[in-house]
Amino acid sequence: MRDKVRWGIAGTGTIANSFASDFRFAGNATLVAVSSRSASNAAAFATRFGGIRSSHDIGALAAAPDIDAVYIASPNALHRDHAALFLAAGKAVLVEKPLTTSVADARALEDAAAISGTFAMEALWTCFLPAIAEVRARLRAERLGTIRHVRAELAYEKPFDPNNRFFDPALGGGSLLDLGIYPIALCLNLFGQPKSIGGNWRSAPTGVDVSADVRLAYDGFDADLSCGFDRDGHNRFVIDGERGTLVIDAPFLKASRLFVATSALARKLLTSTGETFFRAARRIPLPGLKRFDHAFPGNGLQFEIEAASAAILEGRREHALMPLSRSIEALEIIEAIRAKAPHA
Repeated sequence: MRDKVRWGIAGTGTIANSFASDFRFAGNATLVAVSSRSASNAAAFATRFGGIRSSHDIGALAAAPDIDAVYIASPNALHRDHAALFLAAGKAVLVEKPLTTSVADARALEDAAAISGTFAMEALWTCFLPAIAEVRARLRAERLGTIRHVRAELAYEKPFDPNNRFFDPALGGGSLLDLGIYPIALCLNLFGQPKSIGGNWRSAPTGVDVSADVRLAYDGFDADLSCGFDRDGHNRFVIDGERGTLVIDAPFLKASRLFVATSALARKLLTSTGETFFRAARRIPLPGLKRFDHAFPGNGLQFEIEAASAAILEGRREHALMPLSRSIEALEIIEAIRAKAPHA
């Protein structure tokens, strides 16, 4: 039985570079080949990462007998078609978030994976980080007591450019698919499917959402989430419980530090979005406040590489932390928000 999954990468953009770089930290995976629409980009990428094989023909990547799985880092609008191509060729797929740009496409991909009997997963790397594993453990142990409220923001200001993928509807643009997917996916990962969904969004001149607010209602608490290209946010994920408050420090999508407050004063300070307090809390012990560091080498993508590779080696079709059904739920939430008329 093979002890390493042999990977190919479709795409040579920023996230593909980060993914390839983190193979050096993954013990059960090896990078074999890369494909890009640009032969020169593929060749440069291959040279950068140890002389792996390069191609500008995605079909050659699908047909390669020495590749077990493909990481799809192509533009959002191509995720469904590229995933379907590789699944039909019997390759496992790890699809960069968002899984697809619509619920219908995600269900089609789910069907394709079922027909091929092959592993498929959205690459929502945040859910595989060690810090998030600790959050899950604390919630299982009910360390925070009954959950009262959850709130999170992920926002990075981006100048409007109709030709940029962030604002181009044809390329799957919009803040919900690019940023909002992270707090939504993490809520689903930690708390499951909500009872109801609310929210609103504001439109960029191209018609995609430049920002959005999402409210997920659970038994006994709400999760208030926001995202946007119109500002730089505090970018933390806060879980407020009866006995304590937990904050995944910024940027929570790359979680490497947690704060847990139990005293009234520490909890009040911790829920502030002021940077001065967090700069101090990262350096100085404060009464009633504990810090938990989960630093990691590289970019942090090695954890999802190892998790997906382990599932593939075990012959599984999905990973329990990121089943396709959960990815579809996240897209359903996004579509429910976008179905509303935009706010002025």
